[in-house]
Amino acid sequence: MSWTLVADVVAAVFLLCGAFLAFAAGVGVVRFPDLLARMHAATKPQVLGLILVLIALALRLRSWSAVGMLVLVVVFQLMTSPVAAHMVGRAGYRTGKVRSDLLVLDDLTADQEAADREKVEADRESADREATQRASDAGREDGPARG
Repeated sequence: MSWTLVADVVAAVFLLCGAFLAFAAGVGVVRFPDLLARMHAATKPQVLGLILVLIALALRLRSWSAVGMLVLVVVFQLMTSPVAAHMVGRAGYRTGKVRSDLLVLDDLTADQEAADREKVEADRESADREATQRASDAGREDGPARG
């Protein structure tokens, strides 16, 4: 068997596996019950499926310039997908879209409550400063005129 035949067969296997993982990610997004499960389904198998498809493409093209571009695409996906999933999860948690009855461990509640308390205290201090500033400005306007 020649190298090209082996590379084509391996590329076909990777392409089929990648397509299956991308399909599984789509089914998971549609079928899973809550935000966190859907987010997991949208990121994990989708990224691995894309990587497998790009490896298959690199094996099929056999061009160093194309492989270099495909490596950049893989690196970009690996850098952005976890960040996007993290931000979607935090936004969903803050807006109450996460079902807390399905969580085994909830580390974010205590942090969120502490952040909310700090925000309330900061808003209160800001309002107090503004009221003090307004009172001092009003005192200057009403005071005796100096001549």
